Amino acid sequence: MNNGGNGEQGERNAGVQHVVPPHETLIPDAPFPVSRPAPRFILCAGEASGDGLGAGLIAALKARFPNAEFAGIGGDAMRAAGCDTWFDANELAVMGLAEVLRHLPRLLRLRKAFRQRVLDWKPDVYIGIDAPDFNLGVERWLKERGVRTVHYVSPSVWAWREKRAEKIGHSADRVLCLFPMEPPIYARHAVDARFVGHPMADEIPMEPDRASARAALGLSPDAPTLAVLPGSRLGEIGRLAPAFFEAARRVAAQVPGLQIVIPAANAACREALKAQIATHGVDSTWHLLDGRARDAMIASDAVLLASGTATLEAMLCKRPMVVGYRIAPLTYRIVKGLGLLKVERYALPNVLAGEDIAPELMQDDCTPEQLSSAVLRWFREPEAVAALQPIYRRLHGQLRQDASASAAAAVAELVFPSPVGAT
Repeated sequence: MNNGGNGEQGERNAGVQHVVPPHETLIPDAPFPVSRPAPRFILCAGEASGDGLGAGLIAALKARFPNAEFAGIGGDAMRAAGCDTWFDANELAVMGLAEVLRHLPRLLRLRKAFRQRVLDWKPDVYIGIDAPDFNLGVERWLKERGVRTVHYVSPSVWAWREKRAEKIGHSADRVLCLFPMEPPIYARHAVDARFVGHPMADEIPMEPDRASARAALGLSPDAPTLAVLPGSRLGEIGRLAPAFFEAARRVAAQVPGLQIVIPAANAACREALKAQIATHGVDSTWHLLDGRARDAMIASDAVLLASGTATLEAMLCKRPMVVGYRIAPLTYRIVKGLGLLKVERYALPNVLAGEDIAPELMQDDCTPEQLSSAVLRWFREPEAVAALQPIYRRLHGQLRQDASASAAAAVAELVFPSPVGAT
C-alpha cells in the first residue's frame, strides 16, 4: 500500500484527515488541496491610510479573481471596495502609551476573537496592512497554524532597529515594501520582501497644477505662497507649531504679499492650530484650511513641514521644502544614547535621493531663526528650486509602479505559486 511517500512520511500521514475548505477543491493525485479561482482574502487595516491601501488592493485582486471574497478589519474605503468588515478600522486606531494601556483589555479581546474568526473562515491569504503592533502578532499566530500571511507596508527598518526585519519574517511569508531600499535589508535576514511602489506616486501627477490648486483654495494666483504643516497629531502641533509659525511670520516680513496656508488634519488639530496662530501676528494672508493638505502643497511655492510621510507627498508635488522636527528631550537622549537610529538623513526625499535635497532641522536646530532662513532660500534662489525638479521627477518615476496591481501580483503568487522552473 502506498501511504503517499516513504515509510516515515507515510507513518506521519497515516490517519490524518485534511478537511478541505469550501473555497478549495482537490485535484486528483495532488498532495494538497489547490485553491479554485475564487480565493478568500482577509485584510486588516488600522487607520485611514491603510484603509485606502486596502481598497486599492481589493480592486486589483478583483481584477485577477473576479469572484474572490474579502473580509477583515477596515473602513469606508474597503467596505466600498467590497470587503465585509467584521470590525471597523477605528477600533484599532489608538495612539499614545496611556491610550493603549486604557484600551488594552478591549484590544486583546478583539484580537483573540478576530484571529479565531480568521482561522475558522479559512482564507487563502491574510494581509496585514501597516498597523504592525496589531498585525504582526496576528500574522505570526496565523502563520504558525498554516495560513499564508503578507505584511503590506514595511516598518521603517531602514531607519532604526534593522533586526526587526528578521522578526517580521517570522510573522509574514512575504513583505510588500513601498520603498526600493527596503527589500535588500530584508534579504540580509532571509525574508521574502517585494518592492511594489508607493500608491501616492500613482495618484499624484508628474506635473501638478499650481494654478488650479490656488483657484480651488481661493488664493491669489500670483502672490508668493508658503504652506505650513506642523504635524497631524496634537503632540506634534504642541512641539512644532510655535517655532513653525514664528518662522512663517519672519518669512512674511521678508517676502511682500506672502500667502500662508495651514491645513488642519481634523477638528481637534484645527482648534490647536487656531490657538497657536493667534499668537503670531495673523492677518488676512494666513489661511487655515480643513484638510486639503495636498492642495495646499501644490498651491505653494515652498513648504515648511514636520518630518514624516508628508515630506514624500511634498516631493511628489514637486515643491521645495524645509523639514523640522522635535521629540521629547528625554526620548531623544535615549534614542541617541542607545544608538537606535542608524541613518544620517530622516526626511524621505533625502533618504530616497541619497543626498540632502531638503534642509533637515531636527531637535535643537528646529528654531524660528534656522527654519525661516532655510525657507527664505527657496524664495530667493529660483535656480535652486529649478535644480530640484529633475531629481523629484526621477524619484517619482522610481516609486510609480502601479502599486496596487504590483501588490496584487505578489499576493496572487502565494495563492497560485509558479511551477518550479517556470519563467
